[in-house]
Amino acid sequence: MKIIPGGVTAPKGFEAAGAEANIKYQNRKDMALIYSAAPCIAAGTFTSNVVKAAPVLWDQKLVDESNAIHAVVVNSGIANAATGKEGYSRCEQTAQAAADALHIPADSVLLGSTGVIGMQLKMDKVKEGIALLAAAKSPSESSAHDAACAIMTTDTISKEAAVQFEIGGVTVSMGGMCKGSGMIHPNMCTMLGFVTTDVLITKELLTEALKSDVVDTFNMISVDGDTSTNDTLLVLANGQAQNPIIDHKGEDYDKFCEALHYINETQAKRMASDGEGATALFECQVVNADTKEHARTLAKSVICSSLSKAAIYGHDANWGRFVCALGYSGVSFDPEKIELSCRSKAGEILIYQNGAGTDYSEEEATRILSQPEVTVYVDMKMGAEHATAWGCDLTYDYVRINADYRS
Repeated sequence: MKIIPGGVTAPKGFEAAGAEANIKYQNRKDMALIYSAAPCIAAGTFTSNVVKAAPVLWDQKLVDESNAIHAVVVNSGIANAATGKEGYSRCEQTAQAAADALHIPADSVLLGSTGVIGMQLKMDKVKEGIALLAAAKSPSESSAHDAACAIMTTDTISKEAAVQFEIGGVTVSMGGMCKGSGMIHPNMCTMLGFVTTDVLITKELLTEALKSDVVDTFNMISVDGDTSTNDTLLVLANGQAQNPIIDHKGEDYDKFCEALHYINETQAKRMASDGEGATALFECQVVNADTKEHARTLAKSVICSSLSKAAIYGHDANWGRFVCALGYSGVSFDPEKIELSCRSKAGEILIYQNGAGTDYSEEEATRILSQPEVTVYVDMKMGAEHATAWGCDLTYDYVRINADYRS
């Protein structure tokens, strides 16, 4: 697998665009398009929130029923969530406007929205934006970047990734873009994510690959403990690489899964590190747990703890907060057997062992925790399973950003 520049237009046959529709934001791109002239199969995972946004309901139906997806239209600024039947009607109108502009069926258009909950989309602005997107779409790397920028809300950076690999001797590609900064929590996390590939693969295996991988990538991040109404992760495969079809598990399927995992994990970590107001990526690695599920639960408990997140912001090796978060996770363990260390590019320091804190240097611990990426490493000494979760520190700016969000 080779990491390459670009995003959703890296695979053959995909085009993208970003446009200023002025739906909520001014003087910035706020609508995005992903397009493939060749029909795509699609797989998706969606929010676990009972309150599902209208575009989530629209996409769930199309992903289940269609083998001919041509486009994804995304807006930022307004979430089209908690908008009732009228919100769903505006999904239908958006899809039809895209169908007219792109000369494709309306039921081949997937949708995504992100932003303020409870507001109706302004259809005149949406339709104007779709016309701009259709005119601007191209397979260029810059067009992919425009699309990635257009889906941002409180994100401070756009998030893209792309790779090349071989299937049956044929070079294939995969690219992705996503957004997410706040209202992010495991069981999908708050995000819009889109992955494109020119690989020829069956819908059944595409779906299995995505649903298996999301468990250890996007489901292992948290910023603030809130699960959004709009979480959507879509994978589109148009088969334009013309590789031997992946229709059974084996070496080719494993290569595909490896590429998908790289894209998803890379994007998930970028979302966690770009959490609202964040200054550091906060990682928790749990090793030697008795079961995989327990390892996941323990790791997520640490990165979800507000007190642990505040300690990371303060560069404070307050091991009591980490041990406490492990203790209320619901997993049984012997606290006198586990070990905790803090790690970063600046070094590693053991801070908890044999049921008590070690005689570590607070100055050295602070130096290690002052890096932009820090890890709390937990050895459970119970088995051979491991898991990693990602979050961010909790800062004053998180409150400021969310206090002003509707302004």
